[in-house]
Amino acid sequence: MIETKMILNKEQREILEGKRGDTARKMLETLVLFGEIFDAKRLVPVTHKEGHLVTSFGIPLLKPLYKTMEEINEADLKAEGGFTMDPRPLDYKNVKCNLLEKIVFNKILYGKQEEYEKQLLKAGLTDLDSFSCTSYLKECGNRPKKGDVLSWAESSAVVFANSVLGARCNRNSGMLDLFGSIIGYVPEFGLLLDENRKADWIIEIKTNKVPEAQILGSAIGMKVMEDVPYIKGLDKWIGTELSDDNEAYLKDMGAASASNGAVGLFHVENLTPEAKEMGESLIKKNAKIYVIDDEELDRVYKSYPNMWKNKDAKVDICFIGCPHLSLSQLLKWHNDLVSNLRKNNKQKFGFQVILTTAPKVKKEFISKYKDKYDELYDVGCRISSICPLMYTNNPLVHGKGIITNSNKLRTYSIARYFKDAEIIDLIVKEAK
Repeated sequence: MIETKMILNKEQREILEGKRGDTARKMLETLVLFGEIFDAKRLVPVTHKEGHLVTSFGIPLLKPLYKTMEEINEADLKAEGGFTMDPRPLDYKNVKCNLLEKIVFNKILYGKQEEYEKQLLKAGLTDLDSFSCTSYLKECGNRPKKGDVLSWAESSAVVFANSVLGARCNRNSGMLDLFGSIIGYVPEFGLLLDENRKADWIIEIKTNKVPEAQILGSAIGMKVMEDVPYIKGLDKWIGTELSDDNEAYLKDMGAASASNGAVGLFHVENLTPEAKEMGESLIKKNAKIYVIDDEELDRVYKSYPNMWKNKDAKVDICFIGCPHLSLSQLLKWHNDLVSNLRKNNKQKFGFQVILTTAPKVKKEFISKYKDKYDELYDVGCRISSICPLMYTNNPLVHGKGIITNSNKLRTYSIARYFKDAEIIDLIVKEAK
């Protein structure tokens, strides 16, 4: 048994003594060592049993990952509450790829995907429709309650769970998320502690219209980095109740703040659970102030670089939904795309337009709104559950003109970011 300064209960000590097997011992030992780096004094129970894993892609180079998964499977260890995953990297049915691209995806980039998914199922993957970065959406079912302790990874899911749902989770890395879900404990530090959930920054929103969620999140993330912001003035534009539309707005804002910075928690005055309950007592005495007005958002937007090899290339593909779209967002995009095509007497898109959403949200959309799904399909739009980020990892697509309304995808790929209204204009302009 390793030596540790942590206070361990009887069950934890027995696991470290090997009474649940050597694999469980090594997993808990890893969690203890991880916690010691951050001066965690103890391990606490994971109260929301369903985990969420970030490593959803079968890259052959990740040999230690598959070896570890094989050991977990052989020890017959599973996550008690199951777990969901980030999106799959491939969807040939809805996202066109030529033969060479398919060879690179299948043989080089994601050649272990099928084998890896079998390992995941044995370890507790909820089902094969559980691949989405928005597992917390109502249709997906992996939705924690206020105060729940999680063992999750995926930065956009963690910031949503902490901020919008009031759960408690650190920004874990791949495999630590699974270890915590299987063992049932995580080290107590960071955003699990009350004192670290207080705001280091006051963000004052002084815009003349509702801020674009993706640009607002980007501005906040780049300014506060890993600190906690308390956002004032946003409720003026989006209200004080967590409706489906508001959750979708905060989902996109949070993802941008997590990818353009490292935000794991934000508070919105009069809206998010802890801000409603505790108000300005959440703000630290020495909190810094950042004012965001229309000019500041415009400055941030104009700072985004064009990463295309050919700066003036034509658009080949548009990804909308990173993180995955909610049901209300799918309905809005259907209305905006179809109505604008009709208004301009256009019949079909001139390039690939991909709306990405969770498999279970897509099924719900088709079940409830088959006519709208068919309309989108007829104009050339496809609804996929792919991870756009993983698709753009293929160097063969780097010469394509890829556009997006996602600040996260812009940050991690060569995709160019455009505002929602600009995306619609570009689609309609190139439509036939």
